[in-house]
Amino acid sequence: MSPKISYISSAVDPLCVLPPRPALPRSSCTTTRLSRPGSLAPSFTALDLSDFDRTMAVNLRSVIAGIKHAARVMIPQQSGCILCTASLTGVMGGMAPHDYSISKAAVIGAVRSAAAEMGRHGIRINCISPHAIATPMGVDAMRKLAPELGEEEAVEVLEGCGELKGEVPRREDVGGRGVVLRRSETAKFVSGHNFVVDGGFTAFKRLKI
Repeated sequence: MSPKISYISSAVDPLCVLPPRPALPRSSCTTTRLSRPGSLAPSFTALDLSDFDRTMAVNLRSVIAGIKHAARVMIPQQSGCILCTASLTGVMGGMAPHDYSISKAAVIGAVRSAAAEMGRHGIRINCISPHAIATPMGVDAMRKLAPELGEEEAVEVLEGCGELKGEVPRREDVGGRGVVLRRSETAKFVSGHNFVVDGGFTAFKRLKI
């Protein structure tokens, strides 16, 4: 197991001991993006709390651990940038399993809470909330929610729920925004924000007329 994977595993498992982290360059940036799709329980009343705890451990606790240990390096150098991956489902309810949505909403809250402290040390922290993207995890989750769908049909559903004509959300759309937030001089005064990359999906609702 590589040191990077060991570090991620340690962030999830409270019984693991974190290995020593190498010193980062002064202009360092770090990104947290570990995710678990959740239990897919059809109702809040059917939530398996043990499974809920596992989802929160991966989707939230790992982010908290990532922020904590990045900050331990960045605070002494009084600079740095932390970027966390949240989700559209943490902004709007009903878009994903309950435990997944709750965990991603908590990531947004964690970023805002951390920003209140990190700003005093010259550290920026933001998060990105992407729209549904046809990743293997997303396609698999969609097929579990709707078993009648084939793989291509699941991809079509995920790619067809946007609002911006002629555009389909891709991984590079999120990655490109992340590069801007981490490295661009135009983002040097941006901290504590949740950047929603959804083609306007959460900006409005149409009248049913």
